[in-house]
Amino acid sequence: MSPLKITARDAATGPVLEIFGELDYFTAGELRELIPTITLQPGQRLVVDLRGMEFCDSSGLSALIAAHNHASAARADMALAAVPAHTLRTLRIVGLDQIFPIHPDSDTATQPRPQDL
Repeated sequence: MSPLKITARDAATGPVLEIFGELDYFTAGELRELIPTITLQPGQRLVVDLRGMEFCDSSGLSALIAAHNHASAARADMALAAVPAHTLRTLRIVGLDQIFPIHPDSDTATQPRPQDL
């Protein structure tokens, strides 16, 4: 079991959360507790970079949905970046790939949209 580590940084489009380790039943609460502390302005994009995530179960998916709901409530966007293949497969099976914009990496996810230029 790899402990969960979450780092936060700012990008031009909004905050970026980088997830390392396992996002599961035992650790998803850490992300759920952090989410409401993230300040988002209308039109910003919350990016959750999963490149360091080793495992994600249904509790982890629920925490990602909570992040999406937090962004929506702030009239902001939310995107996933660098989703590991095993997690991407799960997202596709349950249809969450239709909810979350998915980018190959956080650099791509934090590019301003054409209408924002």
